[in-house]
Amino acid sequence: MDQLRRTRKWAALGAAATLLLAGCTASPARHDGSARARPAPSYGTEDIDRRSPDTLRRGGTLTLATSQWVTQYNVNQAAGSLSEASEIDSLVEPELFNRDAKGVPHPNPAYLQSASVTTASPQTVTYRLNPRAHWSDGKPLSVADFEAQWQALGRGDDRYLVADPSGYDQISQVRQGRDASEVQVVFRSPYADWQRLFDPLFPASATSTPDQFNNAWLGRIPVTAGPFTIASMDPTTQSVTAVPDPAWWGTRARLDKVVFRTLLPAAALQAYLNGELDAVNAATAEAYQQLKPAHDSTVRTGSAWDEVHVSLNGAGGPLQDVDVRHAVQRAVDREALAKVAAEGLPIGVPLLGNHIFMTNQPGYADNSGELGIFDPKAAERLLDRAGWKPAGSGKPRVKAGRPLKLRFVIAESTNRLGLDLAQLLQQMLAQVGIGVEIQKVPASDYSPKYLDVGNFDLAIFRFTDMAYPSQLQAVYRLPHGAQSYLNYGRISDATLDGLLGEASATLDRGRAAQLYNEADAEIWKLGHDVELYQRPQMMAVRKGLANFGVPGLGDIDFAAVGWEK
Repeated sequence: MDQLRRTRKWAALGAAATLLLAGCTASPARHDGSARARPAPSYGTEDIDRRSPDTLRRGGTLTLATSQWVTQYNVNQAAGSLSEASEIDSLVEPELFNRDAKGVPHPNPAYLQSASVTTASPQTVTYRLNPRAHWSDGKPLSVADFEAQWQALGRGDDRYLVADPSGYDQISQVRQGRDASEVQVVFRSPYADWQRLFDPLFPASATSTPDQFNNAWLGRIPVTAGPFTIASMDPTTQSVTAVPDPAWWGTRARLDKVVFRTLLPAAALQAYLNGELDAVNAATAEAYQQLKPAHDSTVRTGSAWDEVHVSLNGAGGPLQDVDVRHAVQRAVDREALAKVAAEGLPIGVPLLGNHIFMTNQPGYADNSGELGIFDPKAAERLLDRAGWKPAGSGKPRVKAGRPLKLRFVIAESTNRLGLDLAQLLQQMLAQVGIGVEIQKVPASDYSPKYLDVGNFDLAIFRFTDMAYPSQLQAVYRLPHGAQSYLNYGRISDATLDGLLGEASATLDRGRAAQLYNEADAEIWKLGHDVELYQRPQMMAVRKGLANFGVPGLGDIDFAAVGWEK
């Protein structure tokens, strides 16, 4: 369950794999491209066995796995920015736009008759709502829902613990148009990615106050307006069951039931091999080797926005010092880690030199400079300059009597590949005198007790489906008070903030790409993280399952998913 929704923000490395750790070299080395021996598919390549829903049989169950039990279903809330929450929400909440495999958004006719920029200055977007669209409490979708979402996300009210205010904070007004089915959103300055806003749309009746926004979606989905409704959420078995909503006004779903089971990666792989799941991640060597010959199964591949990195926490501890952060960057052989991820896979795993664009995406440039070059000697010089003195072979450096040790926090749902990468990084950093303790924590605690509150020094995870460049603002923007957004390491500066804001307001794509690349160079300069590689998109799917798999830059329409006759 790694490739379904665009609203997700981060995901753990959630699939089984076992790989040998590569050794570390002792001299400076830029990657030689060997991790890219097999190229990645073209950007936005889908593989979902696309078929007309009318040709599929009606009925049947789709059973999927999630790597952790969801506790917050408001994906706009800081603790809800999880892929698992987004995937479940996508069945039951309004998706105003459907993106095709190339990432082009199209108004969803179940909710929108039209949506377009109707005035250029100030930029005004007019949404014409489907008058049949209504919430499960009987209220029609209306301007009140748009206004509540803007008020929560875009007004800077710290009582709302938001994941991503980007775009919403550029809105000056939300108002009713010529009648109750028309909504107008007015921006203070142009916003290129306006289609990503209000998608999903949440009901005003359950998000209008800070308490509703933060707490009404804890362990439940109080109001829906989608082709499915929630039949059960069982915390004992940690499973969620969705069934078609009889009040749905759109095209009826083909499936009778969609079941989400919470399973750790190894358990999910085995469950699929046992015939208990209908899809599972196949993007690691061990998983692929077991799934390739599996009975009644096919492996679907494609390409999307999906990167793996190691986040550095600059808010406390030794990593407050940019020299130490740069030392970590120089001490990590990114090429060796990418080789580990690529071993045994049929598609490429390219090394990334950019935080905004994927290697096969228009606008990509490698801005890593010397900070992307593996050079332990340079790392040692940086640590010397920062005052961390060698303490002898195999021992952490010392400053003011304190050893240089970092805590590498990983979720228990992290797959074997993620563990291997963490252990290899631990070995690399030890060579320059940086001690690393790997701490495994419960998956359900990883976000609220560690990432969200900055309770880590190092953390490895993925940002996924950030195909709208302005989505990355939340990852790299300056924290505001207690709000860190998705900038878990709390590393940013005014220059980066300004570049990202200017880029998001630039409608010329060429100029915007230039600004985003200038911002990316600043991200590297700040030592925000150790950017690793572009993750391959591979999923094992039961034969006969249509309209499901790897959707490229698009969205899975669960109402269209079904079994062949």
